[in-house]
Amino acid sequence: MRQLFICLMLMLSITAHANDADRLRQAAFPPQFEGLVLKNQAVLNYLWADVYAAALYAPADSSAGQAWDQQKALRLELYYFRDIDRNDVIKAATATLERQQASARLKPELDKLHASFRTIRSGDRYALDVRPGRGLNLEINGKVVFSSRDEALAKAYLGIWLAPKGLSDSLRRALLN
Repeated sequence: MRQLFICLMLMLSITAHANDADRLRQAAFPPQFEGLVLKNQAVLNYLWADVYAAALYAPADSSAGQAWDQQKALRLELYYFRDIDRNDVIKAATATLERQQASARLKPELDKLHASFRTIRSGDRYALDVRPGRGLNLEINGKVVFSSRDEALAKAYLGIWLAPKGLSDSLRRALLN
């Protein structure tokens, strides 16, 4: 019986990896974006459901981890496989930022950022684009819907995915390694 269980788990993990590869092809992240290169990509799964594919872009001369640690230009792009209510996205972001002990002084800018969200539909692309000296842009389906020059906001919001105690430790490792 134990061997049967192990076989089934192996088969499920192989299927999941094949599915992740299919999902990444579906997301079709470009190899470059405005001077940044695709470093890593991964699929976020929650309760056996594919939620989104994530891609992290950084300068060609830095690893993803170095770019994050040194606060260089970064772009995190998310391609969604499921519809998600905007309020659920805001709740998850707020809970993560609280867990990460983000500065309370960011609240007014966070409120403006969250006001630009809309309900996510399958096939939507959200991107957080951070450039030193320019700050943060939030794009929805290629259109900038929010901008802030506050670099602390940019670091905190990208931290939802890239900092410890974020949404997913496995996604964080996959994107930063």
